Amino acid sequence: MDYAGTFHFGAASRIRESTLSEINQIIFNHKEVLEALIKKARLHDGRWQLIMTFGLAAMNMGPTDEEVSPGATVAVTGIGIKKAEPDSPLALVVDAAQVNPS
Repeated sequence: MDYAGTFHFGAASRIRESTLSEINQIIFNHKEVLEALIKKARLHDGRWQLIMTFGLAAMNMGPTDEEVSPGATVAVTGIGIKKAEPDSPLALVVDAAQVNPS
């Protein structure tokens, strides 16, 4: 357990526990999410890359009417996978044959 009460499992998954030893948060890195999606989609071959779609909303924001500034909020509206391109960054690509063999 590290200083923040986070437990480390596998490559980079983290589980956060409350003071009552109840698990209340699990964090996965992008490769772990990609591997899970490859398995969920029953893919057994090909190189795949994680993708996300985003929504953007412009607004005026600030703590008071006198301190309002133009701003934006970004939301993740979708998470998926796509076939990796030959020049896709290797750190973002997973081979389905390795993580989900037939």
